[in-house]
Amino acid sequence: MQKRIEYCVPKAVKAAPAGSEWIHEIKMDGYRGLLERDGNTVRLRSRAGLDWTWRYPLIVEAALKLRTKQFVLDGEIVILTETGDADFDALHGNRRNSEAQLYAFDLLVLADDDLRELPLYERKERLGRLLTDPNAAIFPAPFQPGELGPGLYEAACKAGLEGIVSKHRETRYRPRTCDWRKIKNRAHPAFSREF
Repeated sequence: MQKRIEYCVPKAVKAAPAGSEWIHEIKMDGYRGLLERDGNTVRLRSRAGLDWTWRYPLIVEAALKLRTKQFVLDGEIVILTETGDADFDALHGNRRNSEAQLYAFDLLVLADDDLRELPLYERKERLGRLLTDPNAAIFPAPFQPGELGPGLYEAACKAGLEGIVSKHRETRYRPRTCDWRKIKNRAHPAFSREF
């Protein structure tokens, strides 16, 4: 597999974009992770570059079950409560690590193809075709296209979620010119979290 991939990091903004050229995702309260598979080798790396492969065995197991033998996914590692909410305290406290799942929101490499120069909407289409098992520990993060960004943000806040991330549908995966926007719920505990 190619050299280490640098994360595309969203910039914090105060309002969600409303144009039709945007894609909006609910921001899950977890840890960002890059999942890489090359043959029978799987690595899960934190944003700081730590090797978390040992820490989240269910994600690794699910990666090995996929038919495709080479890929890189960008996503959010989460532990869910019985009601489907992200349990950041369990994740941060290393409780229930064996239950952690990956909400994959981007596909960067597939087979021998580096997809980072493709527009986001094409990468998401390929991601959806790669991850088809609804019972797996790795699944595509849901998203909503179009002008509903402000309404989705409002709904996320009312539901007590962390917020949303809005991404231009034509965005290439370029860390230094990443056009991703993070709109956080000011009332959520993650808003003031230091780590």
